[in-house]
Amino acid sequence: MQFKHFSCLLICLFSLWACNQAQESKTRSEPGPTSENRIFLSLEGDTLGPVQKSEEEWKAELDGQEFNVLRQAGTERAFTGKYWDNKKTGVYVCAGCGLPLFSSETKFRSGTGWPSFWAPIRKDHVWLKEDRQYGMTRTEVLCARCGGHQGHVFDDGPKPTGLRYCINSVSLDFVEGAKMAEKP
Repeated sequence: MQFKHFSCLLICLFSLWACNQAQESKTRSEPGPTSENRIFLSLEGDTLGPVQKSEEEWKAELDGQEFNVLRQAGTERAFTGKYWDNKKTGVYVCAGCGLPLFSSETKFRSGTGWPSFWAPIRKDHVWLKEDRQYGMTRTEVLCARCGGHQGHVFDDGPKPTGLRYCINSVSLDFVEGAKMAEKP
């Protein structure tokens, strides 16, 4: 009789452990800007932790247009941003947290009036999210480190990816002459 109770107890404990492991695995694999276990590389190759701030902190740090685009998923008018026609060599970083997002090496002239890139600097530096606003389905591009809205990605870009990351200039800062360090 005691062996039967002991066996039931072991089975229950094992089941609880297995459920806990499955939940931890699911949590680790879910992408997103609020994941606390994510580590990113800076331009110098050192690691950067996630950035989480209150809306009040963001409002104090960003100007009105930056806050509207980065924190409220707004869009700047086409052909008005500072980088849509930038031809200089360097790295485009998130204006909210400085995470390197795009290289001038992948920038191309799309004719849309926004900076366009065929690939991010590193896939894990951007977070892609389904956007169903305005009666259409698009893929939103967010900074994986701070969650700042960057723009959208479309499948009408050039080779080799066929993608067009259409990004707001106000979501970016440009570090002229910078290059992304190799992953250690």
